[in-house]
Amino acid sequence: MKRFQVMLTSLFLTFSVLACDSGNAQAREDDKPKKNKKHKTVEAASPAVQVNQKWEVPEILREVSGIAFLGNGKFACVQDEAGVIFIYDTGKKFIERQITFGAAGDYEGIALAGNTAYVVRSDGHLFEVANWLSEGPMIKEYPTSLTEAHNVEGLTFDAKHQRLLLAIKGEEANGTDYKGVYAFDLASKTLSAQPIFKLSLKDPQLPQTQKKTLSKVWQPSEIAIHPVTGDIYLLEASNPQLFLLNPDGSIKKRHKLSDAAFYKPEGIAFSPSGELFISNEGKKNPGNILQVNLTEAR
Repeated sequence: MKRFQVMLTSLFLTFSVLACDSGNAQAREDDKPKKNKKHKTVEAASPAVQVNQKWEVPEILREVSGIAFLGNGKFACVQDEAGVIFIYDTGKKFIERQITFGAAGDYEGIALAGNTAYVVRSDGHLFEVANWLSEGPMIKEYPTSLTEAHNVEGLTFDAKHQRLLLAIKGEEANGTDYKGVYAFDLASKTLSAQPIFKLSLKDPQLPQTQKKTLSKVWQPSEIAIHPVTGDIYLLEASNPQLFLLNPDGSIKKRHKLSDAAFYKPEGIAFSPSGELFISNEGKKNPGNILQVNLTEAR
């Protein structure tokens, strides 16, 4: 019996030592620096951007990708999958009209020039919808030199020069350190062979990034021109940001947008007096249109 007790005591001591060694080894392991874990720096949202009002859009506009201001609380909207312009009344909370202009496709932006609406598809094709609010709109499609690789997401009307501006999200064929903004002349219906200005992916105002490819540093989702100041506004959805650009495309101001308020911001619109509206795609929540106040814009 005594021998049995001795054996039990010996076994107990052995397990205690092993457990202690295991705990010490785990403690030493925990003390080691974590080489494989990346520490992501979260940037604070700019206090200069304040949301004044929010309107949720219907389910069919969950992937709203472009908006144009019509007045009286109404917006012309396009979404990622349908060749349709939707007129949405934010006051009455319903779509009052739909204008079909094309087949299903990846439509990214809308611009209004007088009685004509223009919509851009991500592969660079432009759709002209003349007399778009009439019962019989005239529709023309214009292929351009831009392709799916360029992934065109931005479109706006430049009234001063009677042209459209197209901003790409994807990659340039001949340039790895910039993304071009191209001009589509409305008189000749032709696209500029070269960018009218370049967005430098090495602009010092861009945030630091750990992304593998330079083309991911800046991914424009929309472009617009302020009707009063003439400033060029550029939006980014993948990392919600709002940029004000100089005429040469360099960054004048950069505003980090709240990730909570701006989920995939892909549309910009201005009222004639300069009120700013930004639309967001939805995910768990519906898509929306926000009326935004931007202080210290100039």
